Amino acid sequence: MPADLASTDSPTIAELFSFESGYANLKLDVRCAVFNDAGQVLLVRETIDGMWSLPGGWADVGVSPAENAAKEVRKESGYTVDIVRLLAVWDLNKHRHLPSVFHIWKLVFLGTIVSAGEVIGVETSDVAFFDLDAALPALSRGRILPGQIRRLDALRRSIEIEFD
Repeated sequence: MPADLASTDSPTIAELFSFESGYANLKLDVRCAVFNDAGQVLLVRETIDGMWSLPGGWADVGVSPAENAAKEVRKESGYTVDIVRLLAVWDLNKHRHLPSVFHIWKLVFLGTIVSAGEVIGVETSDVAFFDLDAALPALSRGRILPGQIRRLDALRRSIEIEFD
């Protein structure tokens, strides 16, 4: 059944689950929304699919979600950020993301730039700021959707935290 849902073959699905044991738990995707003074959003180009996303990734054990978000921004974009606050907690099953065999929750934090530096990871191939009033680049839809980026922009201007 998972192979049919993911439009792939059974051996690929078996390999994917070979690292999982015990009770099935959700995966936690931690991202950081960073905006410059012009209101543009920071995006990174993912090497795995060539598409753009907010910096982030799977939460690491032993690191808080906020620390993880800041670490991912540094690694993927070169920017050092301070985490200001949590903006959103999204259940990806309730949004129009690409299907996944895992149940994923996404935590998105707001970060402010402290300094610029060099990209230190290999997961991204480009870094840029994009104007929200113009067309966004092709997004990695398993990671972020255009409407979510615009919603994060609205959330950063308010005191709300979105749980969905």
